[in-house]
Parts: sequence; structure tokens; C-alpha cells
Amino acid sequence: MIPLQKVKDIIERHNVLEKELSSSNIDPKLFAKKSKEYSNLGSIITVAKEYISFEIEKSDLEQILKDKNNDTEMQEMAKKDLDEMEQKKKKHENELKIFLLPKDEDDDKNAIVEIRAGTGGLEASLFCADLFKMYEKVCSKKKWILELISISKSDAGGFKEVIFSVNGNNIYSYLKFESGVHRVQRIPETETQGRVHTSAATVAVLPEAEEVDIQIKETDLRIDVFRAGGPGGQSVNTTDSAVRITHIPSGVVVSQQDEKSQHKNKAKALKILRSRVYEAEKRKKDQERSINRRSQIGTGDRSERIRTYNFPQGRVTDHRINLTLHKLDEFLSGEIHDEMNQALRLKEQNIKLKNLE
Repeated sequence: MIPLQKVKDIIERHNVLEKELSSSNIDPKLFAKKSKEYSNLGSIITVAKEYISFEIEKSDLEQILKDKNNDTEMQEMAKKDLDEMEQKKKKHENELKIFLLPKDEDDDKNAIVEIRAGTGGLEASLFCADLFKMYEKVCSKKKWILELISISKSDAGGFKEVIFSVNGNNIYSYLKFESGVHRVQRIPETETQGRVHTSAATVAVLPEAEEVDIQIKETDLRIDVFRAGGPGGQSVNTTDSAVRITHIPSGVVVSQQDEKSQHKNKAKALKILRSRVYEAEKRKKDQERSINRRSQIGTGDRSERIRTYNFPQGRVTDHRINLTLHKLDEFLSGEIHDEMNQALRLKEQNIKLKNLE
């Protein structure tokens, strides 16, 4: 049973937003945000109003059934109407429960994804490149826009680190389940005795923060410029185009040197820095609200082992939901990535529904 006040709050909020959006005094910066909230509420408002009216109708029908002066036919009709209404009410209640689930305010944001080679040396860097290719294919399949921000290559075509942004609809709600340690078990090409090696890569998925999400003061930043260096310390250009930005209050540091333009490097570095500072503040708030932590699949911590890719057995296992898919090649090609993601979303939804009851 959903408290009626929660349903009334939905209707009241919808009415308030309707008035604010029709006002000429609304802050232009908040217009898009409030329009989105109004649209989301609009998808459930009819259900909410009907759910409230059920209580009045139920009372009327129960009164008919209690009144012995009413003939049998009227009482049977009232009983039939009551049964149908109860079924409809149950359906509405389920819709409202799902709508009222605690939502991650960042679900509709774009994302910045950082993949770093972990333990395992050269093999870890090759796996880092494999993960990047997998996300490239997932983005291509979903027609999302992937933009490379920075990349640090290793030998044999591997990556020590790769950072990229993904733009589209509800990106963070999908990719946030990728945060954590991804482990690979396979026989390296250089292994002569056929032994399986284990290595790892870390994936961090950050909601892309905009200026409206977090205010970063210029006075809180230390910006250093230096000459970009190539492999082996050699200079890749003759100007001080590389940028290092330090956010003094949090200690977050971002360096960027992929572009030849200092202005472009600064813009990219600020984009990453804003998202890292935003994520750090978000994590702090989540830890303060313990119920939010209980409603998540895993901790979202980038040090948590979430998935194992076993090449000899052709399987991928997600340890948070104990799901194993014996289709490793299809998973890495982005073909069945949705299957894993949907299972993770369903599990999280079930946890949230239990917390709501």
C-alpha cells in the first residue's frame, strides 16, 4: 500500500511546476531542468489522479453493498465494479511504486569513462584496449557519440589509460554499472607453456557534470602549463601547450596534453576535473545517506571487482549478481552487452522496491 500523501505530493508538484513553467519570471537556467521534471511527472499524473479517486469510489461502492435496501442486482453490479476497481488499483499501485523508486539524479546525464590498466603489465594494457573496443562497439550499436579525450598507449597496441566521453540519452543510467575492476583470465601470446594469466583493468564511469551541477571557483584552481612530452621524454611540440589543473580544496589533479592547442587542452582538463569533483561530492553524500548505498548493486567503488572475462572457457561472469554468460565473443563485440545490463538494472530495481515497502 502506497501512502496517499506520496501520491498527493506528485499531483501537487506537477501543479507547481505547471505554474512555474507558464510564468515569465522563471530562471532560464532552470527552465530545461524543470521542463524535464514536469515531463517525467506528466507520464504518471493520470495514474496518480485515478489512484486518489479510487478511495472515494471504493467508499461509495462499499456503502451500496452495506445498504440492505438496495436490490440484489444493484449489489452485484457494485461488487463487480469494486472487484474491477481493485484490480485496476493494484496495477496503478505497481506503476506508482516503480515511479517512486529512489532515482539517481544523474541517470540522464552523459558520461566520462576512464579505463586504466591494472595488475598484469603488458597483458593488462592489452585488456584495457579490449575494453575500450567493447565500449566503442556498444556505443556504435546504440548510436551514442563517443569522443576520445586522452589516450596513453603501451607496447603491442595496448593502452595504459584511455579517457573518453559518451553523449546520448540516459547514458549514465546504463554505463554506471561498468564502474569497478574488470579481471581477465587468458593465455598471453608470449606464454610458451600455455599457462593462464590473470590481469585487470579499472573502469571509472563519471556523470558528466555541467556548470549548473557544480560551481568551481577560479580562485580554487591552480593551472600550470608545460611543454607536452612524447614517448621516452621527447618533446612533441615546441610550445607550452600541455595543461595541469589542480582543484585545491579537493586535491583533484588533471593533466591534458593530447591537443596542440593550450586552450583545447584546458577545456578538456576542466571537463574531466569538473566531473571528478562532482563525483567525489556525490559519493560523500551517498555515504551519508546509507539507504542509498543499500539500494545499489555493489558499492560503485572503482576498487571493487565486478566482472571476470575468462577466455579459455569463453565466459563472462558478473560477480554482483552471480550471472555467467557463455558468450564471451558476443559480449566483447557489444552484441549481448544489453543482456548483462538489463539483469543488473532489474536486480537494482528489486532491491529498491523492497526498500520502498
